[in-house]
Amino acid sequence: MVVGDFPIETDTIVVGAGPGGYVAAIRAAQLGQKVTIVEKGNLGGVCLNVGCIPSKALLNVSHRYDHAQHGEELGVKAENVTLDFGKVQDFKGSVVNKLTGGVEALLKGNKVEIVKGEAYFVDGNSLRVMDETSAQTYNFKNAIVATGSRPIEIPNFKFGGRVLDSTGALNLQEVPKKLVVVGGGYIGSELGTAYANFGTEVTILEGAKEILGGFEKQMVAPVKKKMKAKGMTIETEALAKSAEETENGVKVTYEVKGEEKTIEADYVLVTVGRRPNTDELGLSEAGVKLTDRGLVEVDKQGRSSVNSIFAIGDIVPGLPLAHKASYEAKVAAEAIAGQNAEVDYIGMPAVCFTEPELAQVGYTEAQAKEEGIAYKASKFPYQANGRALSLNDTDGFVKLITLKEDDTLIGAQVVGTSASDVISELGLAIEAGMNAEDIALTVHAHPTLGEMSMEAAEKAIGLPIHTM
Repeated sequence: MVVGDFPIETDTIVVGAGPGGYVAAIRAAQLGQKVTIVEKGNLGGVCLNVGCIPSKALLNVSHRYDHAQHGEELGVKAENVTLDFGKVQDFKGSVVNKLTGGVEALLKGNKVEIVKGEAYFVDGNSLRVMDETSAQTYNFKNAIVATGSRPIEIPNFKFGGRVLDSTGALNLQEVPKKLVVVGGGYIGSELGTAYANFGTEVTILEGAKEILGGFEKQMVAPVKKKMKAKGMTIETEALAKSAEETENGVKVTYEVKGEEKTIEADYVLVTVGRRPNTDELGLSEAGVKLTDRGLVEVDKQGRSSVNSIFAIGDIVPGLPLAHKASYEAKVAAEAIAGQNAEVDYIGMPAVCFTEPELAQVGYTEAQAKEEGIAYKASKFPYQANGRALSLNDTDGFVKLITLKEDDTLIGAQVVGTSASDVISELGLAIEAGMNAEDIALTVHAHPTLGEMSMEAAEKAIGLPIHTM
């Protein structure tokens, strides 16, 4: 016991200030709790600092650079287009700083106490927060653990030097001539595309039969086509074996169908998944049950095996999505306040910011078939939409999955420009229990990409106008 370590009392303590933690703290405070939030790093967590936000800033600039060089078809020709990558990084940093500063203001505005340090649970109602010089005990009625995840490090690819994790790839100070990406999931595909737009020669090594395994094959096809048009190389069923730093780069050895190959690059980016940050919190000592993967077992309110300790986000089962963490955060905070809230993931969207973008919500065709659901799939192509044509970006489609018996919408997939925005209306429709006719009868502004949801819905009820 540190001398003078008199316990501080609080109603709810939140561990981690990412998109799960800070949202949980704010909602708990709004519902009358005295709230303390503990964060050992920067407010905003991985998402705001080294994940979702900076990667989208980098992607945005890469698109602009790419478009500036390839506008001849539209009558726009630019010569000597230059890239100041230092300024690109400055822009990315400014976006991050605005958002993290906003999070701090929101927490303080809701009277949440912000504490810097590492948390370690003593039991089901107390934890200690430690920094380099001191330790402080906090007694709580309830705790919400939102410590997120970190990149998985694979054998013979130790992070450091020219072996990068996603954070390292976002913080490069120059555009590499050659980049090898190990893992063709959403992080590897997004960052690989961004650097390909900047002129990097990118090779993706994916262990499975397809990249972007969370999406259906027909959704991924236009993404692969675009990648290849950018000069990207995709090697599937490839086992990454080792990375050896050379004088000016890195040599990657991998195996495809029994044949060993090597490739040299400036850097290798490893994005094969993420590991939950639950191993240094004292959760087991507090009685919290964890799965073999280190995930916290929770009920539909986010409550762990210890009634007073809740867990949300990347450290509980499900996809590691920032918006999932924020959703679970509100449910947990409301449950602590005595409300009858619980999670329902049917309206949970998943998005990948590739070219074209991928977005889905609810059931896929494969899932509907697997569960024996009698369904219809109704698809409308981007190439038949006036707005997409005017943008000269016509790859993709909107697909609705509806019940045969009453046309209730149970799923949707969107491939194409701004799919990440188009999917929101369809998520709302699923959440609200709407059917295809409800969407078809909703007047959509023209010309917009959102019209495709209406067009697909009209097809679902057998009355299509702009497609046969």
